Amino acid sequence: MEQKFCQSCGMPLTADVLGTNADGSKNEEYCIYCYKDGAFTGDFTMEEMAEYCAQFVDDFNRHAGQSLSREEYKAMLLQYYPNLKRWQLPADQLPHATSPLKKELIDEVNALHISGMPQIDNLFVLQGSFINVEYHINGNCVRLLDDNATYWGTQVEKGDGRYFGIAGDEHCLLVSEYGKDGADAEVVVFKKMRCYAK
Repeated sequence: MEQKFCQSCGMPLTADVLGTNADGSKNEEYCIYCYKDGAFTGDFTMEEMAEYCAQFVDDFNRHAGQSLSREEYKAMLLQYYPNLKRWQLPADQLPHATSPLKKELIDEVNALHISGMPQIDNLFVLQGSFINVEYHINGNCVRLLDDNATYWGTQVEKGDGRYFGIAGDEHCLLVSEYGKDGADAEVVVFKKMRCYAK
């Protein structure tokens, strides 16, 4: 069977990472990280997409048996991307990222006025298993997200070697603080989202 690749970021497309159309059906051309609910999840230029994806160079190296630097990987992506559908479309034909839930989550986070956290202006689609860190609560080790779900989220530097992590969907909003690679994670806010209809 022929391997398909996301026509936006170039990652291999498997059934568990297919994007979704506006009606909720699976999209066979784009991954869920790039395309959700019938629109792109971020309004990137091709250069910005390569810069964003270059942070995953370690994953690429591990799977491909390579040892590329971040800059080498970015240069490789910029040679590859012009062959993908998204980057051949005129700008006025791109389905731009306009998810109402994304905007609502950004507004919710900013309304919390968390000390030390800058205002958030963008969120990205992230796989639960990628961001589901462990918390120690009342003597128990717990994870608060679903590994198999996707969330709107981002990570921002706090400035003291720690980070704020944001993850939300139509059910909940989680803001946490942690060290490198999710170490010593603490829950800052975990709240239910009000009933949301697309």
